[in-house]
Amino acid sequence: QVQLEESGGGLVQAGDSLRLSCAASRRSFSSYAMGWFRQAPGKEREFVAASSWRGGNTYYADSVKGRFTISRDNAKNTVYLQMSSLKPEDTAVYYCAAVYLSWPSDHYNLRSSYPYWGQGTQVTVSS
Repeated sequence: QVQLEESGGGLVQAGDSLRLSCAASRRSFSSYAMGWFRQAPGKEREFVAASSWRGGNTYYADSVKGRFTISRDNAKNTVYLQMSSLKPEDTAVYYCAAVYLSWPSDHYNLRSSYPYWGQGTQVTVSS
């Protein structure tokens, strides 16, 4: 089992950048595929980005492609989400999630593919 803790959220203006961090409790963090999801008020939790367990493959939702970058530092047991050119519609609680080795059937964008979740960090983008 792995415990996840997000940090780095806050209030920013449109066009600003922000970097979220997700620290994992296990030394075997490098064996986990990771994902970022977000949930805006009144909406379903949606996929944002994912990284394979070695970090060689990354995936993004169309809405953030070209603006967000997922990366990981396995030595620090941490995955990051670098967000740039932020928009008001990016306002949400951001969650990191983990699954051992890889996603079932490579479904990196499904919530059900991740058994482990953090508590979330709020990102608010003002216009």
